[in-house]
Amino acid sequence: MRSIVLALPVMAGLIVACQNADPKDPEGFAVLPEGFDDVEIGRVLHLSPLPAHATDPTNRWSDDEGAARFGQLLFFDERLSKGEQHSCATCHLPDHGFADAHTVSEGVARLERHVPTLLNIAHHRWFFWDGRADSLWSQACAVIEAPLEMAGTRLGTAHLIASDDRLRERYEAMFGPLPSLQDTERFPLVGRPVPKDDPAYGDDGSHGKPGASGQEHHTHAAGNTFFHPHERNWNAMTDADRAAVNDVFANVGKALAAYQHRLVAIDSPFDRFVRGLRSGDAEDLAALSPSAQRGLHLFVGEANCFLCHSGPLLSDREFHDLRLPPGDGPIDDLGRQHGLEKVVADPFNGRGAWSDDVVAGSEMLDYLPQHHHANFEFKTPSLRNVALSPPYMHQGQFATLRDVVDFYSELEGARTSPPSVETVVVPLRLDEEQKQDLVAFLESLTGTLPAKTWRTPFQAESNE
Repeated sequence: MRSIVLALPVMAGLIVACQNADPKDPEGFAVLPEGFDDVEIGRVLHLSPLPAHATDPTNRWSDDEGAARFGQLLFFDERLSKGEQHSCATCHLPDHGFADAHTVSEGVARLERHVPTLLNIAHHRWFFWDGRADSLWSQACAVIEAPLEMAGTRLGTAHLIASDDRLRERYEAMFGPLPSLQDTERFPLVGRPVPKDDPAYGDDGSHGKPGASGQEHHTHAAGNTFFHPHERNWNAMTDADRAAVNDVFANVGKALAAYQHRLVAIDSPFDRFVRGLRSGDAEDLAALSPSAQRGLHLFVGEANCFLCHSGPLLSDREFHDLRLPPGDGPIDDLGRQHGLEKVVADPFNGRGAWSDDVVAGSEMLDYLPQHHHANFEFKTPSLRNVALSPPYMHQGQFATLRDVVDFYSELEGARTSPPSVETVVVPLRLDEEQKQDLVAFLESLTGTLPAKTWRTPFQAESNE
């Protein structure tokens, strides 16, 4: 690949083009940098701006300020977890781009994947690396009960809210009265459904991932049927009482999602540069360094990065097999194929009983083409704010952005078997300057962080 050289100090080297273009037209631009053609600039214009606001029709509380503040309380509350030592913020570190610094994260136990950023998370279509949740609120519910993450239960969550005056007052102000939970025979202190493939604690008190059958936590060594205590408690309840607890749990998820909708980081140097392309404003055009501009040219040109990192989120929001080398997680992590099965079966999905818009939620699931996905496919992450949250990939395979670029350049260590049904990446054979330029462009995607009042535990006296 030849080296691409662009000289763009402030306005020098900018050719006035499309003189009659309307800066308000998303396809229009006022200036054309030297080296870019109009097709490449059209691609650039489709990458910015990212709308500051995203709504979820399945969550009628996603825009509610009170729900967001309640969710903020819950996000930093360790009592949602088993042992009361882990909150959402334990892995989604506000000072690390709301991501985790570990290759694979540490919850109640060691996880199997890296925890990605929550910045701009509301703009995603699928959640988790394998897309096993179709909304941010169902994702939050899943994390609370995941045995490796927070290991909480929906019954425990309901009891926590009922027992804490501050949480109870805020909950009931938005969602109405809680069920009467004082009778712990009727409403045990802990309980949840336990899926057959759930890596739950065994009947002997041990903790581990189930094997191929997924039945270890349901079967004694002698072969007798075993039900996890969480499941026994849950199954002992009436249908009406289980539904009442599910109402509370879904509302907790929706409040957590409403909070995370506020974690928006936009207006990066790249966004200002694109604004300058439309307006011709010299100050905005100068927001992107010459090196970052060369990296942008590679991104939308010869390197073809935009094919997967497309649109204002800089993600196609889909799933691909990048032939990544093994990371710190299990080598048999099959990704999207298992995620498809789980999202369809999730009672909290967008077409389920707790969705606030079943029609909109069904559009996501009714025609989901499961046969189009192979093993080892994982979600394309957004590149916005990517410099804030190393390491990278679903098992933290790469420590730095330069490591990521080096991999795409040579595909050193790429997995060769089993083959993928698609060929997403080929070696780019980048030279040293091109690698530096691509990293410079990626670093230019860091936006303005949410206000500090959204990045810290909720304090009523300072936030209201």
